[in-house]
Amino acid sequence: MGYVLRVRMASFFAGAATASFIGLSVLYKDYKVAHESISHQAKAFHDSLDTRISALESLRQTEAPQLPETTTTD
Repeated sequence: MGYVLRVRMASFFAGAATASFIGLSVLYKDYKVAHESISHQAKAFHDSLDTRISALESLRQTEAPQLPETTTTD
């Protein structure tokens, strides 16, 4: 009876270890996909902001008002 119990316990733990490994591998792949997606969204947002800032800077340079020179009287 002791031998059968040891075989069952060994089989159970081998199955649990295999299921844990498969589960962790699925979670890791899901994590990598989510990380890549968020990274791609952040890069697109950064590029969009960079384009908008460049456009605003070019507008500011082309439309900068010419201030009259002030003279000081002593």
